[in-house]
Amino acid sequence: MTLGLLLLHLWGFVMPALAMAVLMPWASRWALGKGPWPIRRRMAVHAVSGVVVLVAGLWLHGQDGKMSTYIALVLVAATLEWGMQRAWKGR
Repeated sequence: MTLGLLLLHLWGFVMPALAMAVLMPWASRWALGKGPWPIRRRMAVHAVSGVVVLVAGLWLHGQDGKMSTYIALVLVAATLEWGMQRAWKGR
């Protein structure tokens, strides 16, 4: 495997986490309003946590792309966004 193919595979592996990292803060801002954390910081938190979830799913299942891993990715991202928005306080 060449370096280019390795990078392409890694990009394809982390792309769902990076897409969620970009979309979740903007969707949350639309649904819940402006939160106390800056958008870029929330994106960084989502990106790191998303990659951790994907790596954990790869380790647990032995292969990537399992639906349970993507469900965990969505649940972790939604829970983090809820916490970063401090939505438990109500609006």
